[in-house]
Amino acid sequence: MQQTNLIISEMDFVRLMAIQPPPDLRAELERAIVIPDDSMKTDIVTIGSRVRYTEHETGNSREIEIVFPEEAEAAAGKVSVFAPVGAALIGLGVGQEIEWDFPGGSTRRLTVVEVIQPEKQPGH
Repeated sequence: MQQTNLIISEMDFVRLMAIQPPPDLRAELERAIVIPDDSMKTDIVTIGSRVRYTEHETGNSREIEIVFPEEAEAAAGKVSVFAPVGAALIGLGVGQEIEWDFPGGSTRRLTVVEVIQPEKQPGH
């Protein structure tokens, strides 16, 4: 895996560590830069954000929403942060890329093209 400075909100970090992430994601989280939620830049992939990325090997572009495992729904484009692509993208910013090991022994290079943050709900 490529060394990229991941940025993650305190709330996402605490919730992810509490639900025992897989070893590869845990290693990424342990070296991430954790910042207060209200200081998060909008171009960083967080839980709940929609992200458009390209895969270098195929040239394919895809848009997904990164969610907690219990909210994952592939048909709706909701990908668990524990899934290989979710774990690869969390904490990256627009323009950043990462090489990530996928099941079956393949390594893929992904680049974040766009991040769309969810609308803030009143009272949150």
